[in-house]
Amino acid sequence: MKAVIAAGGRGTRLRPITWTLNKHLIPLANEPMLFNAFKKVAAVGITEVAVNVNPGEVEMMQGVCGDGSRWGICLTYLEQEGGAVGVGQILYSAREWIAGDDVLLYFGDNVVLGSLQKLIDKFYNEQLDASFAFVEVPDPERSGVPEFNAQGELVRIVEKPKVPPSRYAQTGLYIYKMPKYLEAFANIKPSARGEFEIADINSYIIAHGRAGYQVMVGWWKDTGTPQALLEGNQLLLNEMTLEEATVDASLSKLKDTRIEGRVKIGKDCLFGEGVLIRGPSVIGDHVKLNHAFIGPHTTLGNGVTVSDAGVVHSIVMEGATIHTPDTIVDSIIGSHAIVRNANDGHPRGKRMCVGENSQLEI
Repeated sequence: MKAVIAAGGRGTRLRPITWTLNKHLIPLANEPMLFNAFKKVAAVGITEVAVNVNPGEVEMMQGVCGDGSRWGICLTYLEQEGGAVGVGQILYSAREWIAGDDVLLYFGDNVVLGSLQKLIDKFYNEQLDASFAFVEVPDPERSGVPEFNAQGELVRIVEKPKVPPSRYAQTGLYIYKMPKYLEAFANIKPSARGEFEIADINSYIIAHGRAGYQVMVGWWKDTGTPQALLEGNQLLLNEMTLEEATVDASLSKLKDTRIEGRVKIGKDCLFGEGVLIRGPSVIGDHVKLNHAFIGPHTTLGNGVTVSDAGVVHSIVMEGATIHTPDTIVDSIIGSHAIVRNANDGHPRGKRMCVGENSQLEI
């Protein structure tokens, strides 16, 4: 089995962060979320992995992810054909690379906890043409929704229905026999929005082949919105073990620094007076803290400075500076951004340079 990880799209719901950063490279638990997908496929023994990227992004993505050797996999980078024509076309674009092998399609902006092994075992044990993962959600109308008949049999997938036929959503995990996928692709047409829908692919296989599914409980998150990103970050931090929660020996700190719970701290950090860190949290390299409270479910990227401030349940990216008497909560702060006290200069007031699609609460 090979794996194709979808890492394209424009991440419009995550702007302004995604104006300058592919959404799959947004850090969760202080590493690009795409790395979580690499770890999951490697853990089930899949070694040949292709990353589907937007046109023109191969060099950038390769510079971040490399050749895959750090996870024991071999990475290939494939540009999406034809632009934004729907995720249903991703495997068709990769058909020459996949050849006749079975394939796992994995959406790279999905956070998955636990193992993929049960899903793969079901595919082979039941000799399926396709296998899907469903999860119960409060808002299925935002996703592809499975429909079942009176006998509880899966009959089709409906994409973003106004009236959902069930309370489940299909996750970004699909396994296919490639000949059956190609047959399905040849027999569907673009939807009203001009895209090849993965729901139509799946519905065709349900009607003309052997399709199965597994209902997952509590270990999947689609990180398509800022709130979902923070929840994904929280999920991964909660998974951090005591063995992973380490403090680098190069840390310089004063006596009144307190570290409570599972906290991972990188190298060459400098902590001044009045620092309290409560886990689960991850602190990157070269971070400077002074009179700072870093609360649970927070990640600070490399080179972040926090002084006279608190940060709780937030993602702070590389090189950002926070200097304010307030506590930052439920926030995503981009690389090299500055958050500071409104009263530090004259005239006193709230200054801001706010980009398109930003969100502020003041």
